[in-house]
Amino acid sequence: MAGMRGRQTVRGMIQSLGVILVAAGVMYLFIPHDESADPVKAKDYRVELLTAQRAAPYPVLAPEGLGEGWKATVVSYKRENANAWQLGFLSPDTQYVAIHQSTAVPGTFVPDVTQRAKNTGKTQTVAGQVWQRWEGPKYDALVRVDGGATTVVTGTASFERLAEMAASLQSKKV
Repeated sequence: MAGMRGRQTVRGMIQSLGVILVAAGVMYLFIPHDESADPVKAKDYRVELLTAQRAAPYPVLAPEGLGEGWKATVVSYKRENANAWQLGFLSPDTQYVAIHQSTAVPGTFVPDVTQRAKNTGKTQTVAGQVWQRWEGPKYDALVRVDGGATTVVTGTASFERLAEMAASLQSKKV
């Protein structure tokens, strides 16, 4: 009798597994999936930009005139976090590039947003402005302190892409 019960348990388990596999197959067939679609959706950041420009005690920067293929992916303004402005993009060559601004102390703010990058002591002139070059294990960055805020253009992109973003940064008075 005990042997028969063991066989019924195994048979029931196999039947249950079969039902689950059939259900998974049906779901796969009827749920749309497009592997050729672009997985990154561009974000409209105009409202957050206007809010940050009104609230921040410094000129909030955002890119203007970037070429085709740049997609905004992250946007936030946190007044309670030292007026921190963040605007992240995916570049045309699918590298991450972000603009961070804050009134926080540069010595702690920059390593935080660049994920432990270090100042190389080198500078780079972009659109007539001198930026410090920082290099890190994950992100490189261009850093500038001006107008009561620290501006960091950082990401996985090359320094050429970071400079392209830095050159496009503009501040609009609200």
